[in-house]
Amino acid sequence: MNILGRFRALLVLLFACSAYANGQPAPFPAKPIRIVVPFTAGSGADADSRFYGELLAKKIGQPVIVENRPGASGIIAVRAVKSAPADGYTMLIATSSPMTVNAVTIKDLPYDPFVDFKPVVGVAVNPAVFVVKADSPYRSIRDLLAAAKHEQRPISIGNYSTGYQLMATWLGTATGAQVNHISYKGGAQMVTDVIGGQLETAVTDPSSILPMHREGRVRIIATTGTKRMEALPEVPTLIESGVDGYETYIWSSFFVRSETPSQVTALLTERVSQVMRLPEAQAYRKARGQEFLDLKGDAMRNFQLREYERFKRVADSVGFRKQ
Repeated sequence: MNILGRFRALLVLLFACSAYANGQPAPFPAKPIRIVVPFTAGSGADADSRFYGELLAKKIGQPVIVENRPGASGIIAVRAVKSAPADGYTMLIATSSPMTVNAVTIKDLPYDPFVDFKPVVGVAVNPAVFVVKADSPYRSIRDLLAAAKHEQRPISIGNYSTGYQLMATWLGTATGAQVNHISYKGGAQMVTDVIGGQLETAVTDPSSILPMHREGRVRIIATTGTKRMEALPEVPTLIESGVDGYETYIWSSFFVRSETPSQVTALLTERVSQVMRLPEAQAYRKARGQEFLDLKGDAMRNFQLREYERFKRVADSVGFRKQ
């Protein structure tokens, strides 16, 4: 390096040292952002993280890395984020299960979803669906319930979180059917078992299963909202199918640790909100049967609290005890 080059390098070093000495941090984000997913690759939350992560990377000029931490109804992923620095570089994409249902159904939960984390921006909300293999003899939830009653046997229902297990329990209690809960770490293997006939039915997120239903690889036989889904006009709701009062939804949102600096949270909120409103994001949600959960900050927190109370009422009504 010549004398002029050395002088320039020295100026850069002196400027950096001066900024550090004056307590001026590098502009956020100055390095890659990580999104931790509580479920396996191929799940709805995984697909959402990868899609929105790619758009966010273009918006902020930094890579966005998706990391799957499945297992224990989302607890493994949540604890990983809780133990990471509260600097905004680690976000959690969490569904209703780890951020509301676990607080209702799990004893000695090793985190407080309302104290340890704060919402950034909502992602999606939609009914859950019950699904069977494509050539199943059951074309509706009525068919399945009637067959189980006639054969005097339980219905084996797959799930991959406490939220879905609670939904299956509710179906059994509301209809008088016996339910055999089959738990998985993630939706991909569960759906594979449905397709292969190893699992009778499963309750899951429609966003990941909808393309398979359209391709004739599986059959969705019921949804859990008050009205039929726009993306599934041919599929009746459970209420239509005679299960009175059965209304429940699944949702997801981005979260960061509560101690994350407010200015960092504000910037993430702004950038993620911009991404969620892009035309390609709107097209993505429509194709997957999702509605944008257009809430952020305190509004998203209030929604989360209302959802906790709703799931608590459901758990109490079916006699579900913390495990």
